[in-house]
Formats: sequence, C-alpha cells, structure tokens
Amino acid sequence: MGIFGSSSKRSNDAAAVITGAGSGIGAAFATELARRGGRVVCSDIDETTARTTADGIVAAGGEALATRCDVTQLEDVIQLAKVSQDWLGATPTVVVNNAGVGAGGTTIGETEIDDWNWVLGINLWGPIHGCHVFAPILKEAGRSGRLGGIINVASAAAFAAAPGMAAYNVSKAGVLSLSETLSAELSGTGVNVTVLCPTFVKTNIVDSGRITDKSTQLGDRLMRWTGFSPDRVARTCLDTLDRGGLYCMPQPDARIGWGIKRFTPTVYTRAAGLSTRFAT
Repeated sequence: MGIFGSSSKRSNDAAAVITGAGSGIGAAFATELARRGGRVVCSDIDETTARTTADGIVAAGGEALATRCDVTQLEDVIQLAKVSQDWLGATPTVVVNNAGVGAGGTTIGETEIDDWNWVLGINLWGPIHGCHVFAPILKEAGRSGRLGGIINVASAAAFAAAPGMAAYNVSKAGVLSLSETLSAELSGTGVNVTVLCPTFVKTNIVDSGRITDKSTQLGDRLMRWTGFSPDRVARTCLDTLDRGGLYCMPQPDARIGWGIKRFTPTVYTRAAGLSTRFAT
C-alpha cells in the first residue's frame, strides 16, 4: 500500500515502471505516481538523470528506484522487467512507455536514413519492446483481479502530419496504432491502455533531438507560447487512465486537430502544409 492508502484507481498505489524518467514528461509521470502513493521504478538511458528523479521522490517521502534502460534493446527491457519485479516484490501495475526523442526540419528524401533509424528505434521500437515485455505480465496479473494500465506516449504528430517531421510523425503514428491494437487485444483483461497525444509540452526534447536550428527556434517559441507543463500533462493522462480512456489529448488544439483530421482528412492535410510554410 502506498503512502496515500488504497484505491480502486489504477494510478493510486501503483507499482509503476517508467522509461525516459530522467526528465520531462517521464519525470513528471514518476513524480505524480509517487505522489499518488505509488512505488516507482525510474529508468532512463542516462542513469544519472534517472537517479535525480528517484532521489527527488525519496526526498519527498516516496519510494523510487533508478536504473538504466536502453529501450532500443529488447534485452534491456527484459532486464528492466526483472529488476522491477524484484524491487517491487510484485508484478508492476502501471507501465509508462515514455522514452522518446525529437527530430525535424528536413523533408523526405533529405532526412538522413541514420536519423530515420535513430528516431524509429527509440520512439517506436521502444514502446513496441515495452508492450511486448510488459503486456503479458500485466495481463497475467489481471487474471488474478489486479487492475493494470499501460500508457504509451505518442504525440499529436501521430495524426497531424506536419511537413518536415516525417520520421517523428511516422514513429508517433506507429505508437498510436500500437496502442489501439493493444487496447483491443487486452479488452476484458483488467489492463487499460491509454495513448498520450499532446501538442507542445515544455520539455528539453527540442534541445536534445536531431532538429535543424530553424525548426528548433520555432519549436522553442511554440512551447513558450502554447506549451503545457509536463506535470499538467502527466496528471491529465493518469486521470484518463483511471477513467478507462484510450485517447488522452490534454490540449484543446490536439483535440480540435484530431476531430478535423478524422472528418475532413484531405482538407486538413492541405491546410497543414500551407500553415507550416507560413509559420516557417
């Protein structure tokens, strides 16, 4: 039982595992799950940043473990599951596949294949590995009556199709489809799948990604003007998980774009091209 007592909500008193927990949305998920009484495994390819997040949770009276995990490597994710189960002393109940990177500023044909491989390896294969390893574990726990949840962090880029962001768009569209498929496959098991599709969030993804200087400057401006804080996004997504929701689009512009794209896809795509050229 966590520090806030028992609850039927998935996000309360969770045995949680988060990838990319060293900063941004991942750190916010870890901190919020701990605040809700959970014990949290904070993993990141940079163990130092994961430890910073975990230390902050412990300093606030929570329980957290820091560990290294490269989500592009299936063996690392398998090891993450083993380490998590050993430390938690139980099956994880909430898994957040969050680790991700940014890329943009070049068009298809200009983007280096190495950049495609890098982005897809982290943003798409990371969640694939996470779901491959953890979904059966949570499903088995669900048979014994334990509610579970998987959160996959995608982006509004999954459906926005903004020019100059093909590798990133494709990676996040794959995560959206992965989440929808997994949700259907886990229906009735007690494991809920939620896919997070935010627009701009105030993180360091622009600075740490493979993004051209021009696109970095534009991204910085948009994050300052319209971005939500990672804490707000994490809280909203966990509340969506608790309600049993599949889609979490925390900002109005994401919800509006999703609606327009669904009902008038051709008009939307043409408008996206025009608006992007105007913005740049």
